[in-house]
Amino acid sequence: MFDETILTLSDELGSTLLHRAETIACAESCTGGLLAGAITTIAGSSNWFHGGYVTYDNSIKIRALDVREATLQQDGAVSESTAREMAQGALHAMSAQWALATTGIAGPGGAVHGKPVGTVCFGLARKLSPDVVRTLATTRHFDGDRTEVRLASVRFALGWLLEQLKAEQHAGVSESTRA
Repeated sequence: MFDETILTLSDELGSTLLHRAETIACAESCTGGLLAGAITTIAGSSNWFHGGYVTYDNSIKIRALDVREATLQQDGAVSESTAREMAQGALHAMSAQWALATTGIAGPGGAVHGKPVGTVCFGLARKLSPDVVRTLATTRHFDGDRTEVRLASVRFALGWLLEQLKAEQHAGVSESTRA
């Protein structure tokens, strides 16, 4: 199911996290476990992957990931604020250094005003110290059918995390935050 790009990104992510002695967790909605599946295609992934949540239903986002009901009501499940909260919830629940979240509209239905099919919001949480978490969020629009949107989301999420890891390495953040 995974193409060569996804497998290469997963392998690079695993090598990078293993070298840094860091871990990742996932919180997924529209990707339905594909992100965790891509990460775990790599042998030895238990050394850097703590686990993941697949939270399609909003009540599960609230209970499992501590997404605020007010966020879901105000901004919707497909929003950068929800993606941030999903990532933060996975980060804390899984005691990882990194967490990725995906929430979107893979289609063919589900589009709402301002959020067409193919809209996917991503959240990234980074534990910098026991009391400091940095979060980022971004939104992308992907073309294609349901499968293509979901796979494009996995490609983007893996690539985005790798970009952040490289930027942090260049800035010296990971070395300065280790105890």
